[in-house]
Amino acid sequence: MQAGVAINPHTPVDYLKNILGDIDLVCLMSVNPGFGGQSFIPATINKIKQLKQMITEQSLNVKIEIDGGVTVENAPSIIAAGADVLVAGSAIFNAGNPKETIAALKAM
Repeated sequence: MQAGVAINPHTPVDYLKNILGDIDLVCLMSVNPGFGGQSFIPATINKIKQLKQMITEQSLNVKIEIDGGVTVENAPSIIAAGADVLVAGSAIFNAGNPKETIAALKAM
């Protein structure tokens, strides 16, 4: 079993500094929870970078998951910032060809 924690868009990643060694995954919400189809909050990119740096500095094996507003268009920058897991809902379910969208996201 693994342990994870999720934080809302306006929660600073610094709050996780003292518990990173106890968890396996951090889910950064990149939209305000509750409503599908919201746009990705661009400030999340800096939070990903900051969290990745904290993980690296502590030599930890903690995955970063991003949930909210993930699309084929913004996924490359999210991955480049340090994300390991992407949650894409509306981008897939509203796509003309969901299988192609899934394949495109997996290929990144």
